[in-house]
Amino acid sequence: MTERFIRFTNPETNRHVFGKLDKDRVTPLNAAPWDNPVSGNETFTIDEINMAAPVTPSKIVCIGLNYHAHVKASQSADNAPEQPLIFLKPSSSIIGPGEAIVHTAQAERVDYEAELGVVIGRTAKNIPREKADEYIFGLTCVNDVTARDIQKKDGQWSRAKGFDTFCPVGPWIVTGIDYHDLLVEGILNGEVMQSGRTSLMIFDIPFLVSYISSIMTLYPGDLISTGTPAGIAPMKPGDKIEVRVENVGSLTNPIVGPDGA
Repeated sequence: MTERFIRFTNPETNRHVFGKLDKDRVTPLNAAPWDNPVSGNETFTIDEINMAAPVTPSKIVCIGLNYHAHVKASQSADNAPEQPLIFLKPSSSIIGPGEAIVHTAQAERVDYEAELGVVIGRTAKNIPREKADEYIFGLTCVNDVTARDIQKKDGQWSRAKGFDTFCPVGPWIVTGIDYHDLLVEGILNGEVMQSGRTSLMIFDIPFLVSYISSIMTLYPGDLISTGTPAGIAPMKPGDKIEVRVENVGSLTNPIVGPDGA
């Protein structure tokens, strides 16, 4: 059964809480949805609340160059990696739907990267590929924002990928969705710039969960961002970027300058 879960500011307590979204009504939960929560008695309409990023992970594990077309566009040849290229983004980079991505003054070029996010639901260590689905709680939309010139200059990606606001996530987590062939799109100012299907990933999601868990323990609520299709391009202040994933949702964020304008 498909369900949607969000994080939001409870209007009565002014605190961030998890909630279950049923059509346009939200029921608060007393714990994260993967922690067997109890539902509250009150409900709110979606218009009465402010949504936040639906995850607070201990880590964000990202996959580079996981679509053949993106590899070709990035390297002028389809030299696909032999193993997943993994890197981390700090949890401090996360923002939610509608929040502004800040174009850092340290970079000349800041790109969007539309991605499918996988939220872990159980502690996972050395998980066999065939059991990976047992450890996946649900799916969400992720924008792996990247300072492209810094990425090329530094030779490693921590600074380029790690600025505050460089990981929009949301608007919710969806459970019970078949992830094998979903359309992932990046839409800049209303124009579709990226379009690729998860069936075209070089390394599929069960393999990624198994591979990552062989390196580091994945905890409930951790986020795996599974790579971006071809079509990345720069954003500038005043732009609006949307990450749209079929059957999952649409995540939209404005771009502002370092001064917030």
